[in-house]
Amino acid sequence: MPIRFLTAGESHGPMLTTILEGLPAGIPLTAEEINHELARRQIGYGSGGRMSIERDAVRITAGWMNGLTTGGPIAMLVENRDFKNWKEKDIAPMTTPRPGHADLTGAIKYGYGELRVSLERASARETTMRVAVGAICRRFLAQFGIDIVGYVTQIGSIKAHIPETMDYHERFRLAEASDVRCPDASVTEAMHAAIRQVKIDKDTLGGVMEIVALNVPPGLGSHVHYDRRLDARLVAAMVSIQAMKGAEIGPAFEQAGLPGSQVHDDLLVDAEGNIHRRTNRAGGLEGGITTGEPIIVRVAKKPIATMLRGAQSVNLATGEPELTTYERSDFCALPRAIPIGEAMMAIVLADALLEKLGGDSLAEMLPRFQALRGNRLADVPMDNVDWRFGYDG
Repeated sequence: MPIRFLTAGESHGPMLTTILEGLPAGIPLTAEEINHELARRQIGYGSGGRMSIERDAVRITAGWMNGLTTGGPIAMLVENRDFKNWKEKDIAPMTTPRPGHADLTGAIKYGYGELRVSLERASARETTMRVAVGAICRRFLAQFGIDIVGYVTQIGSIKAHIPETMDYHERFRLAEASDVRCPDASVTEAMHAAIRQVKIDKDTLGGVMEIVALNVPPGLGSHVHYDRRLDARLVAAMVSIQAMKGAEIGPAFEQAGLPGSQVHDDLLVDAEGNIHRRTNRAGGLEGGITTGEPIIVRVAKKPIATMLRGAQSVNLATGEPELTTYERSDFCALPRAIPIGEAMMAIVLADALLEKLGGDSLAEMLPRFQALRGNRLADVPMDNVDWRFGYDG
């Protein structure tokens, strides 16, 4: 069964909820492990006032007993502490849509007569439950030695300079020690300065993050259908995150301007019959299938649409030109987006691994994992004889 999950709830409603289905029985899990990821999502330089109100903590209400998943649907909720500030409040009408947000498009789609209805569900507050789901998927992947890390590589026009030889766990360690989640300490102050300036300018900043999966076995995903290609599933998952407008596998856009000889990874074989790639320019995926190298996904986040300075718009109630009004938000949300990107990577990879292994419990999956084919000559014996297609007609 593929992994399925639904999130529900509004940004300022009473709670956020999710149901996750498809994970096997026997995954060790604690609420504290989920809360750790939720806490990571709430911190980062450039955050707005909402994160000083919320103290996200998950309550698991189904699918988990005595510290282990049961194989049944897992239900979770997180209460919105800010709800008490809105519960008895008369809310002024919102009739001027923000360019770049779902205010207008949501009203056109669903026929809303109040733009806040779009805002409440389109808000990135929804990602709280994606991170909770992703935390469980990370625990599942960890049973097979698969790890996921993420970090910022660019904020605004400030780009990090990360040596290609730097270990990915070291990148993550350095990033987690930084309030901009960037492993390059030499650009931290420049990133701080850029975020401080947009606050002064009453503006916002975006940037680029890199999400990496380590120790993923070769052979996950497929080339046989468009919707089973793992690179397509990963890119779709990343751009499903609010304000993410683009994603690439490895340095894909840079490679578009290079000849093939500078793009593809040479294959080598050692004396023991192990097949290696000299480089990982493919970003861990070939033909929609994992290669066994680190999976590298780079994601571009636009500056968020809510700006203190406002943007030129039109009041839908009067038909008159009008500046948008400010809704409390971040000035730069990218550092807080890293755990969200990691969560989406974990969800997609957990689904792909379940597809490959099958089974209803962790105990029956572990030996199947050990038996997977790898990058070894012995695992891909060739017939090495002439053959025909054999179709009739």
